[in-house]
Amino acid sequence: MRNSVVAYSFRHFPPLMHRSVPLFCLQRCLNRHPLPSPSTLLFKTSSSSSSCALLNPFNFTGNSLFRKMERYWSGSSVNKNKGMVEHLQRYGVIQSKKVAEVMETVDRALFVPDGSSAYEDSPMSIGFNATISAPHMHATCLQLLEKHLQPGMHALDVGSGTGYLTACFALMVGPQGRAIGVEHIPELVAMSLKNVEKSAAAPLLKDGSLALHVGDGREGWPEFAPYDAIHVGAAAPEIPKPLIEQLKPGGRLVIPVGNIFQELKVVDKNEDGSVTVRTETSVRYVPLTSRESQLRGY
Repeated sequence: MRNSVVAYSFRHFPPLMHRSVPLFCLQRCLNRHPLPSPSTLLFKTSSSSSSCALLNPFNFTGNSLFRKMERYWSGSSVNKNKGMVEHLQRYGVIQSKKVAEVMETVDRALFVPDGSSAYEDSPMSIGFNATISAPHMHATCLQLLEKHLQPGMHALDVGSGTGYLTACFALMVGPQGRAIGVEHIPELVAMSLKNVEKSAAAPLLKDGSLALHVGDGREGWPEFAPYDAIHVGAAAPEIPKPLIEQLKPGGRLVIPVGNIFQELKVVDKNEDGSVTVRTETSVRYVPLTSRESQLRGY
C-alpha cells in the first residue's frame, strides 16, 4: 500500500476492508487540519508509518469534494493506462464497460505534460492557468453522459484543454457522430491537435468527425448544434444560456457551477424543451472565464 492517495469525503464510508487509512489516523489528520471549505481533500498515506498529510487543496482542481471515500494508487503502483482504469473500476467510479473501454483506448499519458505522472488520480497544470482534470472526474463525467454519447450523436466539450475528453467523446460517438472541442487558448488547441494525432482518435480527427476549435466556449459552437451531450471543464458562475439553447431535447449538459463553492450540475433538456437541473457532487475547478482573465498574471 505504499504511496497511495485517498480522496476523503462525507458522502459515505466504504466497507472496512476497503479503507486504506486507520480511522484514528484520519481523525488525527482532521484534528490537525480542519477542513477548509471548499477544497479538494487528498490524504497521502504510508502503510509503514500510518501517517498522513493534507495536501494543498487549491493545487487540485477538477476533483470531487464529497464523493465516497476511495483509494487511488500513485507512483510505480500504476504505470499503465489500463491499471488506472482498473482501479477506477474497482472503487466504483467507472461502472460501465463502454466507459472503461474508451478510457483504456485513449492513453492519458498522451494528453499530459511531458514528465508528468500521467496515471495518478490527480489533476495537473497544463500551462496558461489551466489544468487537466483528475481521471476520476473524467470518468464521472463520461458515466453521466454515456447514454448521450451513442454512435451518431453530437457532443461538445467546452474548455477542451489538452483534448483528452474530446478524444474520448469522439470514440464513443464514432465516425457517424460529431465531437467538438472548444478552447479559447490557441496554444492549448495546437497542443491538443498534436495530442489527438498521436492517439487512437487520430482517424476521427482526420475524417472530420472530431474537431478542435479556438473560441469562447461560453458561447458554445452553433455550427454542429444541437448537441446530445455537452461537457464543461471549468466552473461557471451560472449556466451559460447559449449552452442550454444548443442542447438537444433529450440531451444532457454536465457543468461545474459556482465561484468559491462549486457543484457539478447535471442539466437535462426534456423533449418539450423544459429543463431540469440537479446537483451530482461538490467539486473544485478553475473558473470558466474570458481568455484575458484566465491569462492575467500568467
